[in-house]
Amino acid sequence: MAKTWEDLQELQPVVLKMFKNSIMKDRLAHAYLFEGMKGTGKREAGYLLAKSVFCHSPLQGYIPCEACVNCKRINNGNHPDVHLIEPDGLSIKKAQIQALQEEFTKTGVESRKKLYMIVHADRMTTNAANSLLKFLEEPHAHTIAVLMTEQAQQILPTILSRCQAISFQSLSPEKMIEKLRLNGVDPQLAPLIAHLTNNLDEAIEYSQNDWFVQAQKIVLKLCEALKKTPLEAMVALQDDWFKHFKEKEQLDLGLDLLLLVFKDLLYIQLGKDGQIVYQNEKARLEQFALQSSNRKISEQMTAVLEAKRRLYANMNPQLLMEQLVLKLQEGSSFV
Repeated sequence: MAKTWEDLQELQPVVLKMFKNSIMKDRLAHAYLFEGMKGTGKREAGYLLAKSVFCHSPLQGYIPCEACVNCKRINNGNHPDVHLIEPDGLSIKKAQIQALQEEFTKTGVESRKKLYMIVHADRMTTNAANSLLKFLEEPHAHTIAVLMTEQAQQILPTILSRCQAISFQSLSPEKMIEKLRLNGVDPQLAPLIAHLTNNLDEAIEYSQNDWFVQAQKIVLKLCEALKKTPLEAMVALQDDWFKHFKEKEQLDLGLDLLLLVFKDLLYIQLGKDGQIVYQNEKARLEQFALQSSNRKISEQMTAVLEAKRRLYANMNPQLLMEQLVLKLQEGSSFV
């Protein structure tokens, strides 16, 4: 969590410039929406903004000193006037927003200022979103709200209209690959990981994780099974997939790995071998590509993307994967 101004400057220079201008002109908005893919530094930027707001001795008037008691408490996650809300299970509940509202009826412990962050704001229940909307419609003075999301389209338009949207740009896969290689990651594995996350620490963790190595093997084994009978494909699900991808986040990663296989098949068919990410499996993927068509692969990619959407619409994971496998064998998208 303890990312400094310098740490984030390279990753999100536009966001940092906006922070600087708003702080120096005393024009911070009462509500922000940080939108961008996982690993682009949204949470770190939220804490950085909090430090800029609460710092006792900001450098040049806007950069947190990182040394005062407020900066240290925010870095340690225990500042009394900085609050973080995350999904409780699969969603953010109305009770969580109500508890936040009650907290904000109290006078600030250290000053009149307060800041709250809502991670995965797109996962608020309808009741939670409506409670937050009332909160945003009547903002407390000296209060800053920071909503974070990878799926802005899932948030109520009425909430979006009350927030200043800030887009967090992804590091290009090429730059991420370069950073991974500089950190000692296998050059043949780096392209695959670079397409899964924009977070360097998480990417390095993947490269050292036995679970992740096994996940790749299981995804490719499922692709082998898809060329056979539906029964054999279902057996592959039961024997390997469901035992390995147990949590929702793990299943989401498994679907991402599967999607990248189909993308590689498409690149091979288009003669763009240099863009494939499963470089260690190139020979096997070339055989897969010979047995399919551009149209079928495109339909399979659509089916995987739809499965990812349904995963976060609380569909039963086992049923989701069984339906997906049948659709992938047909080569058509979900109906």
